[in-house]
Amino acid sequence: MGVIKTSQTFKTQVTPSRMFKALILDSHNLCPKLMFSSIKNTEFIEGDGEVGSIKQTNFTDASPLRYVKHRIDALDKDNFMCKYTLIEGDCLTDKLESITYEVKFEGYGYSGCVCKISCEYRTKENVQIKEEDIELGKDRTIGMYEVVEAYLLAHPQAYT
Repeated sequence: MGVIKTSQTFKTQVTPSRMFKALILDSHNLCPKLMFSSIKNTEFIEGDGEVGSIKQTNFTDASPLRYVKHRIDALDKDNFMCKYTLIEGDCLTDKLESITYEVKFEGYGYSGCVCKISCEYRTKENVQIKEEDIELGKDRTIGMYEVVEAYLLAHPQAYT
C-alpha cells in the first residue's frame, strides 16, 4: 500500500467558528439543502457526530457517485479541527483503500479564516493514482466549501 499526501489552503470571508459549524458539525443537514442537485441526503450509520461516528452521504442520479461513508477520527471543537476518513464508496474504486482528511479553520484578518485541508490517499497494492484524479477530488472539495461560504455570507445570522 502506498500513501499520497496532498494539501490545499484557501481563504474565506467567514469566521472559523461559522465555517466549522456549517461544514463540519452540521454538514449532514446543510449540504443536502444547498447541493440538492447532487446530494440526496446524509445520515449517521453509527454515532451522532462525535469521534467514532460513521455517516453516509447518498448522491442523486445526476452525480457520478452513488454514496460515500466517512468515519470521524478526531474532532476539536475549540480549535475548529476535524479529521475523518472516507472508508467506503464509489470514489475509492479498485485503487484506494481509504482517504483521510484533516480540516482546520484558522482566523484570518478581521472576520475571515484560512481553511487548511490535508489529505492522505492510501492506495491498494501496486496501484498508481493519476494527478488529474487527485485534482478532481480537490476541486470538488473546494467547490463544496465555496457553496457553503456563499450561503454563510448571504445569511450572516446562520451558525453564529
